[in-house]
Amino acid sequence: MPEDSLGIDPLLRELLRCPCPEHVELDDDLADSELVCRRCATRFPVRDGLPVMLLDEATAGPAGVGEVAG
Repeated sequence: MPEDSLGIDPLLRELLRCPCPEHVELDDDLADSELVCRRCATRFPVRDGLPVMLLDEATAGPAGVGEVAG
């Protein structure tokens, strides 16, 4: 099965969205092995090809985990 550059199964990768109210897609940060929300900038680690989408494990964006400024 082909994988993307973070090692996440492509079918799973298509489904992943940030839990922020807008539920937007995530961008890959290859240097830090993280997924980053396009809207709130919350960062989710990827460990051994598995995205850790737990808010307790996330790094907050400028307005907080899953929160949009403004």
